Amino acid sequence: MRIIAGTYGGRTIRTVEGPGYRPATANVRQAVFSMLEARGVDWAGARVLDLFAGSGSLGLEALSRGAACAWFVEKNPRAVDCLRATLRDLGVPAARFRVLQADLLKTLARPAQAAFDVLFVDPPYGLDLLPPALDKAVGGGWVAPGAFVLAEVEARAAFEAQVPSQLIPQADRLYGQTRILLWQNKIPDSPSTPAPSTP
Repeated sequence: MRIIAGTYGGRTIRTVEGPGYRPATANVRQAVFSMLEARGVDWAGARVLDLFAGSGSLGLEALSRGAACAWFVEKNPRAVDCLRATLRDLGVPAARFRVLQADLLKTLARPAQAAFDVLFVDPPYGLDLLPPALDKAVGGGWVAPGAFVLAEVEARAAFEAQVPSQLIPQADRLYGQTRILLWQNKIPDSPSTPAPSTP
């Protein structure tokens, strides 16, 4: 697998084989980034969070396109070793990434140290992990106002009623057996300025 575009375009991403690991294909990754860029995502300066990161292909693609930093959360030690090796291969500066080997739901249950502009969520199929991940990410302050949240799930997944209400649907597309969903976090209304009183 190779990075599609940007500084590291054409460079190899190491992958892990095994149950539950299905790195996003080049076609899906291209569709994902086109979808985000069409909605005004400017990678320069963006903070990215890659959840259930696996090989980290989406976060790595974002770094290649200029994201300021990417955090990767992955529980499997083999996948974490593989991801760290790819980051070393690419020569990504340490200040631009953080790899957390941790249980994702426990990590998101803690208050966020900072909010992120783009979140990728790619849970293992069949375990119904997307709804609790979205709930904890939003509730814990991990999702910045106006941020985009993109999920890759199995084609027949049904969970819409469990999505936090402040995530506004933007896209829902099928690519073979993969379903890509995109939401944007609601931007809070600005407090209205009271009209001056008339003397």
